[in-house]
Amino acid sequence: MMKKNMMPRTELATVLFSFRKAFYTAGLFSLFINLLGLVPSIYMLQVYDRVLQSRNVTTLIMLTVIMLGFYVMLSMLELARSKLLIRVGAQLDMKLNNRVFVASFESNLKRAGGNAGQALGDLTNVRQFLTGNGLFAFFDAPWAPIYLVVIFMFHPWLGVFAIVAALVLFSLALLTELSTRKPLAEAQHVAAGANNYATNNLRNAEVIEAMGMLDNLRSRWMQKQMRFLALQNEASDKAAVISSATKSVRIAVQSLVLGGGALLVIDGSLTPGGMIAASILLGKALGPVELAIGVWKQLLGARTAFHRLESLLQSNPERKNSMLLPTPMGALQLEEVTAAAPGSQVMILKTSASTYRQAKL
Repeated sequence: MMKKNMMPRTELATVLFSFRKAFYTAGLFSLFINLLGLVPSIYMLQVYDRVLQSRNVTTLIMLTVIMLGFYVMLSMLELARSKLLIRVGAQLDMKLNNRVFVASFESNLKRAGGNAGQALGDLTNVRQFLTGNGLFAFFDAPWAPIYLVVIFMFHPWLGVFAIVAALVLFSLALLTELSTRKPLAEAQHVAAGANNYATNNLRNAEVIEAMGMLDNLRSRWMQKQMRFLALQNEASDKAAVISSATKSVRIAVQSLVLGGGALLVIDGSLTPGGMIAASILLGKALGPVELAIGVWKQLLGARTAFHRLESLLQSNPERKNSMLLPTPMGALQLEEVTAAAPGSQVMILKTSASTYRQAKL
């Protein structure tokens, strides 16, 4: 039973909540995918610390066969997760497309001149985000602490270094959000205005051509479009700078963890295999953060589209089914009515007295 102090779910949130079992299943797949992500580190650890020390070819062959088997399993799990989310996206579209279409139609009836097709584009945007790589970053991000814990098990100093590196990348992700949120939101608003302006005016192409208004209309549209491009370029430039810095930082810290691991190997507190494994695990831990920064623009677009859809559906509630009525019976009564074709004196209809006709419509 829903608590009184909890806000009721919106219609769109309710539809998404209906797919919770599918998302739980995708999360379960992500658990095994990330556990299998430990395989490269374990393989390198065994090769460096066991095979090279014993020079046993049989051990190397068995380890390689097991590793390849796990990779096949990893590939199958990733394929299953992708197909699951693709089908969730398709079912989401099927549940909402008719509802969004009618709501968009009603919104355009209330406010003429709106972009009736934008809502369907927003639905496509949300669906594509649910089936793209952006969502995978959020499934994989919660497992990053597990990789950090394993790095701590190799050596505490390597774990501290990994946490600092993760905090630096998280700060870059937060900086991406703060620096691109406003220009991207404004750019999408300006783009919607420019599209509405063009759509509403180009419907009257014949009138515009006859009155010679095309140049003026094009000039006004170009002003809106140039404003949109300027805002989008501003946001994209900031995101590109931070994304490049993120990639450089991630590559640098993976090299630095190798250098730090080499010092520990020289000191005798870490094995060569542990050094290589720690570097691989650090890359796995930081991967989701880098991916999230790379798809941040897509995330913001999907979030804006989600909010627009919510507002549209709330402003235009679902139509209730009308009551079924019996088939009406038509009754027509005529008194002294005559009718003739234009320019003709021949009467087509002529009634001299009251005439009553009843028919089933």
